[in-house]
Parts: sequence; structure tokens; C-alpha cells
Amino acid sequence: MSKLVSFIIPVYHNEGTLTIISSQITNLMTKELPQLDFEIIFINDGSTDGSWDELKSVHANNEHVKIISFSRNFGQIPGIICGWKEAKGDAVINMSADLQDPVEQAIEMIKNWLAGDEIVISYRIARNDSFFTNLTSKIFYALMKNNVPKMPLGGFDFALLDRKAVNAVNQLNERNRVYQYDVLWLGFKLKFLPYERLVREIGKSQWGFKKRFNYFILSYLYVSYFPIRLMSGIGLITSFTGFLYAIIVFFNYFVNKAPFNGWTPLMIVLLIIGGGTMLMLGIIGEYIWRIYDELKNKPHYIIDEKIGNNLH
Repeated sequence: MSKLVSFIIPVYHNEGTLTIISSQITNLMTKELPQLDFEIIFINDGSTDGSWDELKSVHANNEHVKIISFSRNFGQIPGIICGWKEAKGDAVINMSADLQDPVEQAIEMIKNWLAGDEIVISYRIARNDSFFTNLTSKIFYALMKNNVPKMPLGGFDFALLDRKAVNAVNQLNERNRVYQYDVLWLGFKLKFLPYERLVREIGKSQWGFKKRFNYFILSYLYVSYFPIRLMSGIGLITSFTGFLYAIIVFFNYFVNKAPFNGWTPLMIVLLIIGGGTMLMLGIIGEYIWRIYDELKNKPHYIIDEKIGNNLH
């Protein structure tokens, strides 16, 4: 039997690109890798534009296409998780729906998989985004790299996983997932391929600063215990400083007969300690609400509709 490749494409307000990307995948797979079977699974993540209608049209005209629609917007990561669970391929590729991930790169990834690599990651060496987006992205991935050494500095979203890797990642049940960390955490035989992300020509990115910032907080707390350790360090330094300060006050009072006068230094000390305490409580709260979210054990997503003969 021919090996099967599954393409997973989360969709959120991508009207206008879906017909194009399905045609590109179909044409290139048929031309470049005719010995392989393939399926294209689109996951509509609660889009409110015409994406779902376009997907139904794409499905009606392409036998390789299967479509799933969530009951509401759950986010890109739940879309990828759903794709991993629904895909039947011997290899599974997730890519974006905005035409910024070139399909030709996916063909190269498949060829590396056929040569024996179990995870093939395409990382961005250049991206045609704004200066601010590029800057914040570099800062984010530089911090991530301190905790995940294999993380490419440009990050990645475009990856191929062998069936063995897909089965392994489907065993992970955390609520607040970081896709890149999960893939790199798996191990297996890993290959990195560079590529240049294309300019987005249709539609507008829904990945604004607020979403990027929230994902940064989620990711950093997910992969690092540094904030907790930093709080311990600050607490130790503050306690030691306070002890030294108490000795100085005691010495001045009993030796120099000069009791400490003035409330300004006291207020400064109180404000520093109070502000530091509130900051520490906030960081602890970030970890606690994630624990609470895990305990609720809600599903990552809810499927409203599936269309495709082979979807289970």
C-alpha cells in the first residue's frame, strides 16, 4: 500500500486562500510525489467570514479534502491538536492557511521523511513582517531558546511528524499547550530545514500583539521555572538586605545615640517590599490558574461538524 501524508491546516478568517492552497497541494503532490497518497484536513476555528462556505466548496471539488468546523473559536493550538488526532497519515504536516508557508517546502520535508527523518521542522530564516513584529518575535524566541536549546531563533510553525511522533504527541493531555515545545520535547530523529516565509497577499493576520503577548506568557511559564526561582532569589536578597539594615539601625540607636529620623526612607523600603510582594503574588497566580485550568479538564475543542468520508 502507498504511504499516506496528511496535511493539517487550521483556518481562522482565511477566506480567499483555501481554494488556492488546496489546489497547490494537490497539484504538487500529484506531480512531485505520485507514489504517495494524501489527505488535506482543514479545521475551521470558528471563522465568522466566508471561510466555512469556501471550505465546503473546496471539499465538493477535491476528493482529498476533509473539513472540520469547531463550535466557536478555540485557537490555533486546539486546531493543530484536532488535526493530529483526526489525521490517518503515516506522516502529518501542519501548515498555515494564509499561503505564507510555501507548498514546495512541504515537498522537501516529505522527501526528508522518506529518507528516514521522523520529525522535519521548517524554520524561518527571514519573514516579511513589520519591524515591531520581527523585534518581538526575536526577543520571544531568544528567551525560549534559553529553556529549549533546540528552538530555532526564528521559531517555527511548519513541521512534519512521522506517525510514531504523532502517536506520542497525542498522548499529551495538558490544557495549556505550546506546540513548538511539544514537538521538540518528543525526541526522535530530527531534521531542520530553513525557508523564507512568503508575504501575505490575501487577507489580514489575526495574530495581533495581544495574542502574541498572551502566547509568550503561556509559552514561557510552560517551559520555564525561572520566574519562581527568581522570586526565591529576590526574597532571599530582600531578607538579607533587611537584616543588614536592621543591624545598622540598631547600631545607630545604641552606639551613636542617633535614632533614625524621617519617614521617606521607611516609605521607600515599604513600597519596594510591597511592590515586590504583589509582583510575586501575580507570578504565583499565573501558575495557580493554570493548575486550576488543568483540574477542570475541559476538552481542547468542540467539533460542530465534520465533512469527509474518512474522518472518524
